Amino acid sequence: MTVKTVLVTGGAGYIGTHTMVELLASGYDVVCLDNFSNSSPEAVKRVEKIAGKRITSVTGDVRDREVMSRVFKRPIDGVIHFAALKAVGESVAKPTDYYGNNVGGSLALLEAMNERKVRRIVFSSSATVYGVPETLPLSEDAPVHPINPYGHTKAMVEQILHDWCAADLTCTAIVLRYFNPIGAHPSGTIGEDPHDVPNNLFPFIAQVAIGKRDKLTIWGGDWETPDGTGVRDYLHVVDLARGHVDALRYGFQNTGYRNINLGTGQGTSVLQMVAAFERAANKKISFAIGPRRAGDVAACWADASSAQQLLGWRAAMSVEQACVDGWRWQQQNVDGYRG
Repeated sequence: MTVKTVLVTGGAGYIGTHTMVELLASGYDVVCLDNFSNSSPEAVKRVEKIAGKRITSVTGDVRDREVMSRVFKRPIDGVIHFAALKAVGESVAKPTDYYGNNVGGSLALLEAMNERKVRRIVFSSSATVYGVPETLPLSEDAPVHPINPYGHTKAMVEQILHDWCAADLTCTAIVLRYFNPIGAHPSGTIGEDPHDVPNNLFPFIAQVAIGKRDKLTIWGGDWETPDGTGVRDYLHVVDLARGHVDALRYGFQNTGYRNINLGTGQGTSVLQMVAAFERAANKKISFAIGPRRAGDVAACWADASSAQQLLGWRAAMSVEQACVDGWRWQQQNVDGYRG
């Protein structure tokens, strides 16, 4: 059987690195494209170390036609598209950056794919496209009502991919709407490496545990939830990575557009997450309750039944396991890839 080559844009990022490990383990050749604006070349070397295989790494931006021409000189069978800016708060402050990068970058990528007749893409979308949930759990037929520029960029690219597939019935776009990735590779070799103050709960807790930050601020203790703190669907990043490989396999066997949730189907509150990390690290996490943040919702978790039906995928790893693996990464890499 011919080995398929997969282009992974933004491959040096948190989810990209874990996905490249799973792709290599599944027998694919991998081309990583990253401009390293929010990632490190060291991360790609770590993936090669785990997998025991080489990656073709290209430094550049998907919006650079010369770079894309160079990337697509080699035969590419499919694309997994991660490259994007991803901080909700920053997207509110810098909306044009987000539309230019996330939407503009996706259009440039599709243009390059069209020129080379590459017709398979898995797109990294987000549960933020749903906005404020009307009912829970969230299924794929829930209304798409993003409430911030980041969510709008994801929803726009989803629509572009839908229309791309409608225009050419040989094309396939699998859109993965995922919930809250946490944890790290069990080896502790790769993990989440925020360059500034973490935007997400999990790396913030880990940095408090390791002593890099004094305490965690929990945004709101009066939500309509069992313990008053926000509830989210936290998914081990290795499970999420497996989901991309399963989606790619599905994309090689089917045509057309599909959007699919990836989540555990269970909600975990902030206080429950803090307690789980305390057990994993065997230390107390100092925290304070702050005001609610604008744009936050009380609770959000997935109906992930479509992923099981279509892809044969389901989350296999627990929040507890994610805390153990995330703590191992944090201990071994106090300053992330810069250490």
